[in-house]
Amino acid sequence: MKIVCLLGSPREKGNSAAIANRFCSTAERFGAEVRTFALNNLEYRGCQACMACKTKLDQCALEDDLTEVLDAVCETDVLVLASPVYYGDVSSQLKAFIDRTYSYLTPDYITSSKPCRLSEGKKLVFILVQGNPDQERFADIFERYDYFFKWYGFTESHLIRAWGARGMGEVATREDLMKLAETMAEKICS
Repeated sequence: MKIVCLLGSPREKGNSAAIANRFCSTAERFGAEVRTFALNNLEYRGCQACMACKTKLDQCALEDDLTEVLDAVCETDVLVLASPVYYGDVSSQLKAFIDRTYSYLTPDYITSSKPCRLSEGKKLVFILVQGNPDQERFADIFERYDYFFKWYGFTESHLIRAWGARGMGEVATREDLMKLAETMAEKICS
């Protein structure tokens, strides 16, 4: 099983990364091959709305550090998206990646029965960590992005969400979250 993990936080040892790392290390113990990309360390731009991916190419026209990431997602079985919640949404690093996934959609995606170029059956693991202790606040983030990834052919989606985690690395002491990451990795990989 191939797993691609995208760390959307500018903090490589932040809370969302801690949960993602626990998930990935557990998956590796179950035989998964994991590739992790820290998006903040890459040089890339957001979608330019050039529409080349709908008119003359079957991929994004931009050639930058995100090209390798987009290609890796095409080949993966499981995609892990990990992000802190910034201003009620995923980080800008992760949002720019998500915007570039528009290139996965076929030119006739609005009317097509197979709107996406990706193979169907991929699994999504979405990891969100917010400092706000109100679990109702920002609960819509996952639903919003899950909608698009289902459109892309992701048939299984999982959410690991933490709230009230403000200090860097704080979630590493939350055994419930770390155990959830391990259990989910075991379930997905077995």
